[in-house]
Order: sequence, then structure tokens, then C-alpha cells
Amino acid sequence: MDITEYIRLVFSDYTLRTITLGTAVLGAVTGMLGSFAVLRKQSLLGDAISHAALPGIAIAFLITGTKDGNVLLLGALVSGLIGTFWIRSIVKKTHLKSDTALGLILSLFFGLGMLLLTFIQKQPNANQAGLDKYLFGQAATLIESDVWMMTWVTGICLVVLLLFWKEFKILLFDADYTKTLGFNTKFIDILITTFIVVAIVLGLQTVGVVLMSAMLLAPAAGARQWTNSLGYMVIIASFFGALSGVVGTAISASQNNLSTGPVIVIIAGIFVLISFVFSPSRGLLFKQIRFIKNRRDLQLHKTLSFMYNIAKTHEDIAHPHAIKILNNFQGYTRGTLQKLVKKNYVNLDGSLWSLTEEGYKTASNLYNQQTKNDE
Repeated sequence: MDITEYIRLVFSDYTLRTITLGTAVLGAVTGMLGSFAVLRKQSLLGDAISHAALPGIAIAFLITGTKDGNVLLLGALVSGLIGTFWIRSIVKKTHLKSDTALGLILSLFFGLGMLLLTFIQKQPNANQAGLDKYLFGQAATLIESDVWMMTWVTGICLVVLLLFWKEFKILLFDADYTKTLGFNTKFIDILITTFIVVAIVLGLQTVGVVLMSAMLLAPAAGARQWTNSLGYMVIIASFFGALSGVVGTAISASQNNLSTGPVIVIIAGIFVLISFVFSPSRGLLFKQIRFIKNRRDLQLHKTLSFMYNIAKTHEDIAHPHAIKILNNFQGYTRGTLQKLVKKNYVNLDGSLWSLTEEGYKTASNLYNQQTKNDE
């Protein structure tokens, strides 16, 4: 399936259009809210919440006896919120760190969820088939009402984000200062956490319990490499998330027996990898380029400073002894000399060199600075 055929099918095929829109909206909202989880250093929170939602799905099914998506997600939401506030209580009321609390709740709730799913699967009831799809997600089960619900939730999150932007931003970077300004930090913190839980629960049907944390964190982690601005980070993370959903859905639709959720997560991971390598400010590639450039500049400055020392201590720099000293200098190469000539620091006449006026001033400053550092 080529790109033109896929675009045509998106507009003509109900299922593909629904899945594409659903994954795009999900990617946007998780990228937007995941930015706050990453900056708050709560990367494991998404993993804990998604796993904590599993017993809620199972209990909702046991109570109702049906696989109504809204009912199951409501159960997941309640279970996820309970797990989240248990984590907060453990951290505040015990000496345990947040990572320990996250690990405890994740293991406890996931173990309970698997136990309940095993119990349900053994019941003589045909309705229980398919509940295990919430472990890894099944995007094909999305319907138009699911997409509308995701869109409404995304819209509400965006409105709340804009209304409380100042409070969220201050709380992220200086919670103590937020308190001194008179803001209710507990309310703001609960508000952020609640929306993160809602976003995770929305994605369980598409990506699943196991992979949902990656959907929350990967777009935000990639966006963080490109900017130092919170606003731009949220926008870039939303874009990465939405694009991961669209591209992942397209690849999954073009191949047989290829699950949509895992493909979306892999695409999001590729965006993170690209960001780690190619982002201008933090990317490994540009860091290496800057390192090489700085090392070459240092080599040039060392050579220029050394030439200044020779010119200062030798009356005749054309003397073989002076030339030998320069040739034996560790930082000296013919290439270095040519670069100094290009910068108009050195004049070269055959094998003879001399400092230009600009080169002499620059070298004098470098030599004096080096002398001070040595002292």
C-alpha cells in the first residue's frame, strides 16, 4: 500500500479513518500531558497508573457482566486514581521514596489484575473473551464514539492547561515558591495527576496496559531535546505523539498481522532516537561536532600562543633553532598553520612565518591568559 492509496482509504474506509483519528488524538493528548510527567521526574508514574488500571477493568466486568468499553474504562479510571493516590500517600506518610512506592503499587495492582483476568477466563461465560486485549491494546476495536470521547477529553485538557498555565509552570520548576505566592499546590498537583491518569486510561484500549507508559513518555522525552521552553515542548510533544499514531497506524494497516499499538510505540521510540542524535542543542551528533570544533580551536589557540612566545623570545624567528622549536611543538601541524593564515593571524612566505598585527594582538591576549592560568 503506497501513501496515496493509504490517504484515499483514510477518507473512504470507516475503520481506518476511525483508527487513524483515534491514535492521532491519543498521541497528541499523551504527548501534551506526558511533558509534565517528564519534567516532574515522574516517568514511572505512567507505567504504574496503566498497570493499576487493569484490576479496575476486571472488576467492572465482574460487576456488569458486559464488555461495554465505557464501563470498563470507567473502572480503569477509578482503579488508576486509587493507585495514584495510594502512591502519594505512601510517599508522604512513610520513609519510602517515590520509585519504591511506584514499584509496589505497579506490582500489587498488576498482580491483582492478572489474577482477576485468570479467574474471569475460567468462568463459563462467552462474554469474557477479549479482555486480555487490554494488556497490549487493540486499536481495531475503536469506534467513532471513542474518538469523540478522546477529542472531548483532549479539548478539556487543553482548556484547563491554558487556564492554569502559569500555576502549572511555576509548580513544575519551584514548588516552594508556588506556595509562597499563595497558590494551592496540592490542588494543582492533583489536577495534573488526574489528567495524566485520564489520558492513560483513554489509551488502554489502543496501546494497552504494558505499552501505555511509552506512549506517555516517548513524545515528551523526544521533545525535551529540541527546546528549553515549556510551551514549545508541549507543542512538539503533541506533534510527535500525533505523528507517531498516524505513521504507526499506516504501517500497521499496510501489513498483515501487525499490531497497531506496538508499532505506534516503536515509531515514537524512533522519534526519540532521532531527537537524541540530531537535535541542535542536545543531540549527540551536534555535541560531537561542537567538541571537535572546540578541540580544533584550542589547538589553533595553543599554536598561536606558542608562536607568540617564540616571536617574543627570539630575535630571528627564521633561525633554524626557532623553526625546530615550532616543528617540535605538539599542537603544531601544517594544517594548523594554514588555518592561522586563513584567519589572517599569520603570514607565510615559503617556510618562513610571521604574525600579523591582528594575530599578534590575539596571541598576546591568549598568552597572557594562559600565563595567568598557569600561575
